[in-house]
Amino acid sequence: MTDDSRALRTALAYHEAWTTKDLERAMSYIAADIVCDAPAGRIEGIDAYRAFLAPFLQILRDARMIAAFGDDETALMMYDTSTTPVPSAPGAECVTVKAGKIIYSRFLFDRAPFQAARQQPEPAHQPAVPAARGRGAGGDSADGV
Repeated sequence: MTDDSRALRTALAYHEAWTTKDLERAMSYIAADIVCDAPAGRIEGIDAYRAFLAPFLQILRDARMIAAFGDDETALMMYDTSTTPVPSAPGAECVTVKAGKIIYSRFLFDRAPFQAARQQPEPAHQPAVPAARGRGAGGDSADGV
């Protein structure tokens, strides 16, 4: 990593913002006409990108940077995230930066931990015990009927 890597500085600032769940600050590094190629398909425009990122921030617990490299126009970051459904969800982003904004992102992440978590059986719960139906102290039934 070099100190004069403008794209890397932008990418790291963006990463720090979203990993601390500061969606507004993270979005300040995203261009209005961003294009993001992600495992689920192409995302175009800042509103679609916000809709893509916001739900992930709700389940994010922690993130750890593995490596980051870049030059004046391109940066590559690899990291691991801990989320509510899975303890380890590695990902990588290769971004193109123009004028301090991310204009393109190629985003990859390991879907396998999330798929495995979805396939886990739901925890068994005890059936609800029906409330006793009877007369209250004032002569009315307990359920108001």
